[in-house]
Amino acid sequence: MMNFSFSFDKKTKILYKTYFDGITVNDITSSWLYAFEKKLIPKETKGFIVDYRSSSMNFDPEMHTEIAKFYQQNIHVFGNQKVAVLTEKPKDVVISILVKEMDRGYESKPFSTMEAAVDWILSTVS
Repeated sequence: MMNFSFSFDKKTKILYKTYFDGITVNDITSSWLYAFEKKLIPKETKGFIVDYRSSSMNFDPEMHTEIAKFYQQNIHVFGNQKVAVLTEKPKDVVISILVKEMDRGYESKPFSTMEAAVDWILSTVS
């Protein structure tokens, strides 16, 4: 059973990825690979909202480097994009901030509300 789902908002051109239950770094990378393989990311995508509010990151904060490396290795998808991370759990916020510190060629930022995440993604999109 998959512990994630994808949806695309045609109006805002934001791709939403929502996680359920506990997740590992492998869950994060393999779910993106699934999206690439199934062509779930439209070319007109303006940004990504990754929602961890119904899940928890079940890995050590030091593993954040693997997430940042994955985004950098797939810069053809994430390049010049914004990745808003929705989370409320302190440990998950810390991991998101650590990933943000390694951003190269894309931009990520943690948020606690959907409205703030959407506003940030749409703020500099022409």
